[in-house]
Amino acid sequence: MNAGSLRTVRRLLPDAGRAFVSLLAGVAGVAGSYAVAGFTPSFVVGPIAGTMARQLPSEIITFGIVQFGEIGSQLNVVAAIGIAVGVFALVALGCSALGRRLDAPPVGVLLSIAFGVGIAFGLTAAPLPSIAAGVSVGVVLATSDLFIGVDSDVSPARRRVLGGVASALALSVGGFVFGRGGGLRGTEETSELDVSQSITAEIDSLLDDAEGNSLAVSGLEPLVSEEFYEVDINATDPTIDAEEWSVSVTGAVEEEVSYTYDEIRAMGAENRFVSLRCVGESLNGKKLDNALWTGIPIMDLVDPAVPAEECCVMLRAADGFYEEFPLSALSDGFLAYGMNGDVLPRGHGYPARALIPGHWGEINVKWLTEIEVLEQEQDGYWEERGWHGTGPVNTVAKLHVVNVGEDRIEVAGHAYAGTRGIERVEVSTDGGGSWSEATLSEPLPGDDVWRQWTYSYDAPESEHEVVVRATDGEGTLQPKEESEAFPSGPSGWVSRTVRP
Repeated sequence: MNAGSLRTVRRLLPDAGRAFVSLLAGVAGVAGSYAVAGFTPSFVVGPIAGTMARQLPSEIITFGIVQFGEIGSQLNVVAAIGIAVGVFALVALGCSALGRRLDAPPVGVLLSIAFGVGIAFGLTAAPLPSIAAGVSVGVVLATSDLFIGVDSDVSPARRRVLGGVASALALSVGGFVFGRGGGLRGTEETSELDVSQSITAEIDSLLDDAEGNSLAVSGLEPLVSEEFYEVDINATDPTIDAEEWSVSVTGAVEEEVSYTYDEIRAMGAENRFVSLRCVGESLNGKKLDNALWTGIPIMDLVDPAVPAEECCVMLRAADGFYEEFPLSALSDGFLAYGMNGDVLPRGHGYPARALIPGHWGEINVKWLTEIEVLEQEQDGYWEERGWHGTGPVNTVAKLHVVNVGEDRIEVAGHAYAGTRGIERVEVSTDGGGSWSEATLSEPLPGDDVWRQWTYSYDAPESEHEVVVRATDGEGTLQPKEESEAFPSGPSGWVSRTVRP
């Protein structure tokens, strides 16, 4: 190979500086998408993370849920970000090399923008975030080339890197700040629920009663949760326009029917306290919460369709989720469009979600779009992945608070048994040798609501094991034997070592 050929090869092959600039362009591309879309399905990372969550082997998904919990979902998002950055970086690297080969760097920049926009649009079908992603990739490449022409003692290669760093840093910081505020769609704000004066008065009264009945224990979450947990199959929540949304009753019915948001809101509203517990949480985890929901009985939607009664129902959601359970479970089911006196938040299923008492949180489908009456059983989303699905929920007394004083120790938590209710909670301060009954909060109205508990005792001189257990409203004691979340939800007595 002659000297001219070697120079050509070196010119076409990326050096470390060009590769680094391409990587920066990839970061900027992701930031540009985030700046416009925020953390929505229009953000280029969302579809990647969702596809990974659905396509990975069920064993890996289950391992992530059981071993890492919420961190597993976060790791999935981090991996998706890495993939998106890598794809944009490869686009930048390839287009930049082509521009050099043609001795026309601007052509490489324009191609990087075009390919960046095309890839982002193919993933999200969202024009503006896709344009922002592609332009951000091109800006980094263009800026790095412009810095080469700056009169400086610094070598051209270093000037190229400095230009890429400067533009990528500006775009990334700006994208993060603007995207965190919601991007072009703006920051999501809760709005007060527009219902009749009587329903509003009932909401205020029920929330006041819940606050008044909450035990005065430092560090213990009140009876209406301050922060309600969220678990979804996708990394980003769907953004739905209520004016265009509807929910349909289909399948084995005499007549399929469909309801708009306004039609549902015009029906007689009710308020219900309902607690939800995640099937994939740890035994003493914190994915158990309670809220006051406003909506209508779900059978008000189903009955007019005259469903067949011999089988079951599949609930389907706008995010692709689906879950099946017996049709009889809908008899006490609820379609909620309000939460704690506000419009249902997007993260909890706006415009409307299902609440099926006594079942694990996973069955309470958010962003509900279809109620399909089935003629024969089908597996739901999680059943297809080995989980047992619907319920009933396991009885649990959780130990979340230990307040150590000079002479006394106070322990406290929440207890939940679905529609069976909680009869009592017992506490042992000697590792299960002896038991004392804890104080329970007054029960809130409703068939599927948690209760708080607290117990205070003289502080021993040495460390000791506190164990708690609950008895449900049917008189059945919470099982002692521990089981992991997979496949039927965690169970067992909760214990904790306390040091005075």
